[in-house]
Amino acid sequence: MATSSQVAGAWKRLAWLGVIFLLFIGGNAFAVFQNGGSWVPKLALDLQGGTQIILAPQLAEGESVTDEQLTQAVSIIRQRVDAGGVAEAEVTTQGGANIVVSIPGVPDAATLERIRSSAKLEFRPVLQTTVALPPSEENVAAPTELPQLGEEPERTPENASDLAWITPAVDQAFNLLTCQQLDELGANVADPKKPLVTCSEDGLSKYILGPVEVAGETISDASAGLVPGSQGTVTTEWGVFLEFNQVGTQQFRTVTERLVALSGSQNQFAIVLDGRVISAPRTLAAITDGNPQISGSFTQETAQVLADQLKFGALPIGFEVQSAETITATLGLSQLQSGLLAGGIGLLLVIAYSLFQYRMLGLVTVFSLTTAFILSYFVITYLSNAQGYRLSLAGVAGLIVAIGITADSFIVFFERIRDELRDGRVVGSAITAAWRRAFRTILASDAVGFLAAAVLFILAIGNVRGFAFTLGITTIVDLIVVALFTNPIMQLLGRTRFFGEGHPLSGLDPKALGAVYRGRARFREPVNVDPTARKKSANEMKRRQTIAERKAAEERAAESGRKK
Repeated sequence: MATSSQVAGAWKRLAWLGVIFLLFIGGNAFAVFQNGGSWVPKLALDLQGGTQIILAPQLAEGESVTDEQLTQAVSIIRQRVDAGGVAEAEVTTQGGANIVVSIPGVPDAATLERIRSSAKLEFRPVLQTTVALPPSEENVAAPTELPQLGEEPERTPENASDLAWITPAVDQAFNLLTCQQLDELGANVADPKKPLVTCSEDGLSKYILGPVEVAGETISDASAGLVPGSQGTVTTEWGVFLEFNQVGTQQFRTVTERLVALSGSQNQFAIVLDGRVISAPRTLAAITDGNPQISGSFTQETAQVLADQLKFGALPIGFEVQSAETITATLGLSQLQSGLLAGGIGLLLVIAYSLFQYRMLGLVTVFSLTTAFILSYFVITYLSNAQGYRLSLAGVAGLIVAIGITADSFIVFFERIRDELRDGRVVGSAITAAWRRAFRTILASDAVGFLAAAVLFILAIGNVRGFAFTLGITTIVDLIVVALFTNPIMQLLGRTRFFGEGHPLSGLDPKALGAVYRGRARFREPVNVDPTARKKSANEMKRRQTIAERKAAEERAAESGRKK
């Protein structure tokens, strides 16, 4: 009964492994036929080449870029690129002012928007608004520089909604403004303490806005989702949901409590992104929980892009794309081929050692390594299709290192089986007992390896993360393969005549393994063996004796001497 249940359990584990394979194969097939995916992993910048984008800072007259601003901008851009699913990108500085972003392949529009947008979010009260003229009717003779908006008001404004902010200079700028010229006029680098003359994102409306009352830096989190309707039902409109910190929550509450009592355009609270109004909703009630939402003409993609930009923070300064050009691979396919050749040599050495040390049992190592490789390949290909992961040369190195990690698990298991055979168990019982002891060791080893890979992935940047990622993936694959393939295969092989009866070529021959322990200081010497094996048996017997058993043996030897 026990034998039957063990065999059934072995086939059940193999079936679960088959299910895992089918899931990843199906996921890859779906990506290939529905989303333009591929059956091979995408390659990283060092192996494939890609696009290099140089970002130049947008600064007001007399301003300069500091090292702190550049460091902060590099960190934010790197997080945005990673959030967009682009793996193995490189973000560096150039010349103490520019930022260079190197991305594998050709970036899409959303990725470019994530990179170059400063995402400088501000909340300003609306003072005046009007419909903008279409481009064909705008004043072609409009000045290239607006009147200075820093003119002091005739009286001190009571708050940011006070119409006293509309000085003659502000009114003149509002009348002269053409939305087509907005970027050239520096709206995205406007002083937050002064009024702003700007346009809506679609260029259909012009605004005079008061000073900034809530800054984007007070946002603690942002996410994209469908905007709920008035009755709590889910609509098809996409929006961005914000969560302010304690300071932002209090500021937003104070402003909306004031705006709700005003009428006309002064009742609106403009949400300004990089100098343009993306939404100017009316204030129907005070928002006291610090969780407003931004809605407008968003698609799922644009809403997610904005949420990612706001979540990771606004860039300290604005940037514009100075150039974007294609770059060649820094290492190329020849280096990849060299890496694969090194991995192949290492694999052959592992196989040769396994066959020499474990005879036919080494074939289990071969098939287990093959299974681990195929599963790792499908996992990485799936992540490449679904998450944008790209395989770098460092990632290939992680896969090569995994050969040794995986082989080590098999060696631990096999040696445990041999120990159980030396203890006097038959092969089937030895495999079952050895698995319970070996799996704890394998689990502890892989847990330490995975923890090291996770720490390295979190703390490192660039290609080192690629090495840590593949190392972590293959560590998990090792556990899956040894539990759902190697162990059940050994359970099934242990029931065969060749392995179960300990054929000399099986690697599980009890006679070739030395003395077989029977308990209570009794050992069975192997028969028909040469003197070397017999000596090995004697040494094994002495090693396994307890103190009590050794003392009993000495007493028997002394008693035997007295009788003689």
